[in-house]
Amino acid sequence: MSELDAAIAELERAAVRLRAEEIEPEEAAELVERCAQLAAEVGGELDRQAAASSHEAPPDQETLL
Repeated sequence: MSELDAAIAELERAAVRLRAEEIEPEEAAELVERCAQLAAEVGGELDRQAAASSHEAPPDQETLL
């Protein structure tokens, strides 16, 4: 499982927990904070992947030196 998959799974679990009626406000606040951290990490990883893929030439195109 990739880091992105793990972060998505954690975000999904947090969403389920936040929808629960018996959640305490303090726990909800902690979950929201963790979701914000995960979102920042996922965004950074997606940016890195996009930058890496933009530097790669398509297979049928030669690279200029």
